[in-house]
Amino acid sequence: MVKAYLRYEPAQTFGVIASSQSNIIYDHEGKLAIAPALEEVIVWDIKKGTQIGKWKESGNKAEVTSIARSPNNVDYAVGYEDGNIRIWNINSSTSNVTLNGHKGAVTALSFDADGTRLVSGSKDTDIIMWDVVAEVGQYRLKGHKDQVTQVAFIERPSVEINTAEDADMDAENAVTGVSRAGFVLSSSKDTLLKLWDLSTQHCRETVVGHRTEVWSFAINGKKDIIISGSSEQPLKVWKLDWSVLTQSLEELEAEEQKPQQEDAMEGVENQAPALKKAINLYGHLPRSSRDRVITVQFHPSQEYIGVQAADKSVELYRVRDHDEIRKKMQRRKRRQKEKGKEVEDSDEIQVEDEFTPHVIVRTPVKVRSFDFAPVTDVKKAGSIQMLTALINNTIDVYSAPLPVKKTANEDQPEPVRMHSLDLQGHRGDIRTLALSSDDELLASASNNMLKVWNVKTASCIRTLECGFALCCAFLPGNRHIIVGTKTGELELFDLASSAIIETIKAHDGAVYSLQVRPDKRGLVTGSADKDVKFWDFDMVEDTTPGGNAQARPKRLTLAHMRTLKMSDEVLCVKYSPDQNLVAVSLLDTTVKVFYHDTLKFFLSLYGHKLPVLSMDISSDSTLIATCSADKNVKLWGLDFGDCHKSIFAHSESIMAVQFVWGTHYFFTASKDKTVKYWDGDKFENIMKLEGHHGEVWSMVISKHGTFVISGSHDRSLRVWERTEEQLFLEEEREKELEELYESTLSGQMEKTDLNGDGNELESAGKQTMETLKAGEKIIEALELADEDQLALRAYEQAKSRNLPAAVPQRNPILIAMGDLPADKYVLTVVEKVRANDLEEALLVLPFSQVLSLINYLDQWAKKDWNIVLVCRILFTLLKTHHHQIVANRMMRPMLDSIRFNLRSQLQKHKDTMGYNRAALTYMQRDYKSRHMTEFQDEEGPASQDGQEKKRKFVNVTV
Repeated sequence: MVKAYLRYEPAQTFGVIASSQSNIIYDHEGKLAIAPALEEVIVWDIKKGTQIGKWKESGNKAEVTSIARSPNNVDYAVGYEDGNIRIWNINSSTSNVTLNGHKGAVTALSFDADGTRLVSGSKDTDIIMWDVVAEVGQYRLKGHKDQVTQVAFIERPSVEINTAEDADMDAENAVTGVSRAGFVLSSSKDTLLKLWDLSTQHCRETVVGHRTEVWSFAINGKKDIIISGSSEQPLKVWKLDWSVLTQSLEELEAEEQKPQQEDAMEGVENQAPALKKAINLYGHLPRSSRDRVITVQFHPSQEYIGVQAADKSVELYRVRDHDEIRKKMQRRKRRQKEKGKEVEDSDEIQVEDEFTPHVIVRTPVKVRSFDFAPVTDVKKAGSIQMLTALINNTIDVYSAPLPVKKTANEDQPEPVRMHSLDLQGHRGDIRTLALSSDDELLASASNNMLKVWNVKTASCIRTLECGFALCCAFLPGNRHIIVGTKTGELELFDLASSAIIETIKAHDGAVYSLQVRPDKRGLVTGSADKDVKFWDFDMVEDTTPGGNAQARPKRLTLAHMRTLKMSDEVLCVKYSPDQNLVAVSLLDTTVKVFYHDTLKFFLSLYGHKLPVLSMDISSDSTLIATCSADKNVKLWGLDFGDCHKSIFAHSESIMAVQFVWGTHYFFTASKDKTVKYWDGDKFENIMKLEGHHGEVWSMVISKHGTFVISGSHDRSLRVWERTEEQLFLEEEREKELEELYESTLSGQMEKTDLNGDGNELESAGKQTMETLKAGEKIIEALELADEDQLALRAYEQAKSRNLPAAVPQRNPILIAMGDLPADKYVLTVVEKVRANDLEEALLVLPFSQVLSLINYLDQWAKKDWNIVLVCRILFTLLKTHHHQIVANRMMRPMLDSIRFNLRSQLQKHKDTMGYNRAALTYMQRDYKSRHMTEFQDEEGPASQDGQEKKRKFVNVTV
């Protein structure tokens, strides 16, 4: 009989507060922080330090790389490492929209002012425009040669006008050729800033002022100033000229040719024509930091600018108002006059006049990203509040003071830290893990920090300061934890008092390994000083000063009993469960086995090419598994020391190995970011547990193997639970082969520009396995429906000729769906295809099926079924198969029929929409007339020149 195993599934992930691959942002009220946590997004309550929500897509293993908030304050766009973008709802913590078009990690996201469009940039150098309402990609913009670092919409600041004026402006723009679609500005690591015209969907202008990678830029509220930051020390400030942007390229060319024609008539030599630039250099803004810029951002009030570099600071600049700029210019002229320099007569404002350094917010470690609190009235708030995500897995909120008038004795107040989220995770790599005997508590230790967790709730119970921890264990009774450090100390902690009881200088080198004896009366430690030391538990009087000396309680301590000298550094020490043997792994790649009672040498296990980093002995004391930096796991018999099997287990060093109690199954954890489950009798890999985004340093298994917990360089703790679902090795191998085939197939399906024509505009879709499967489903539905309609048509013809014919048997699928008509069934299948995948799915259809689908489109248009979807499919098919359709004369009647039916239905929809719009406009006008009163000053006072002033109109809302 085929052996079956039980499957392990990921249960929960904890320990991550904010990962370092993405930015962090506020919610619209400034009370919650939307923070990336590897493949999840966590919503934190900043004041309480508690988790409000977690956004996680089942099956997604890609890390979050970018987050953006929609203007509706409910939706958030989250970009992932695999190129997907998901729109999450903060109220329900669900995602209903997935946009798939990028081939690399999404590095930049930005919504437009209405929240209906989303622009994204990626490591694949492409920019994609998404329609959020229709959930589809509109087009792809190609032009950058390296990773896109930031994107932003540039729309002219709107002025409140009525509907009639709005319509007139639309008509005027339609005549002049200037669209209101707006522009997109993008920056890239190719040192360029590009301005894209969304009406023509091409690059309008390329800014080449930077000499190094452009990492970020910010646009002010008036949309006339751009500040960009790169690896260079100063920031570059640019002016955006809207008088140039509102003109089409033809008008600009005509303007440039006029003076050239005049010069030619006067005999002046013609020079090459140069169009006016919309983005012009305004000046340079110096920074105090010499590291590269990561983020530049305007405060929502537009009065301050935040600049974050790749160091421990965020610099704040203040934007001066008009009066301050005038005073600054006068002061500069006065100083020039005092120094005897020529005074500039020009009233041109310089960058230093408009922007001035305000304060520097300094943090304990490097800043990954920051965000301003969404407060427009800074004076009312009293300070500038700022959210920062640090690279050591913490979130801090800082309050920077507003500028004050300096007096002789007063200095500018310093920024203060208001809140900090740091309890729910480690600052560094999780080096060691230990479970209590009842599997309810988990101890995790890193550099300078020991944390105790409740396994069921994944909440942190205790946080204790320790040395650089390399190993730890719960002592019998689960009230104490012992930690071995890099400096050779054994630190004993009491959980009840959350304090360190004793620090024992146990070794002269790092304590790499420790284990409690199976009889629970002592422990063994192995160190880099080549010693294996055996300790017994003992009770001594507590010598804490104070209290009654007669009634002092006793506390736990360790008594050194004996020492085993080794020939090389000791990396791991393990007892056999029956306590007969002690196995010691050394730096010389060998494992020595000794008798516990006499410490007499028993076996030497040699065969690894690199040192054995971890080992474990099965519960029946017959097998020992050793894992090494040579990426192999070896299984040895403890009776004769023979090697049963050597398995090439991982692609990197294997850091931990452990048997499941009562079995010969074991788990291994490696630097290749995976945990693997093995059968020690059949020497086969049962399953691979993937999910970590960094090296897995440590692992621990519950008493009976009900769950496994792994700790990693990515600072996450992951729990893998054993389920009741059976697992068969043959099926797992088939799945792995299918995944390998699908991954290579997806790579082959990627569109490549073989001709190198440098086309800037492409479709936004991406061919994936999902689109292929959707296309195959459409083909199956068309074949099934064609057969059904053909049989029904043959029956109708026979019936009309009075020939004997049996009623055709319908397909069981159609009967199961409620005796559905064939055309309705095809529409149901097509409607189930995701909007973002539809265009790529239609490319899978052969031309014969395209003809069949167009026939169904005609039937749907006639019956007024989902006209929007009909139009979208029809336009896609006509665009893709234009040449074949034109060459096929048989399609002429069908296309004429579609045109007639579709136009009549679209006209009906247009009339309905026009009626609704007119009704809404009437209701708006009626509301304004009821709730607004207009006051007019009939007889205005006469002015000094004797003319009467114009009437003054005031609107008051009731």
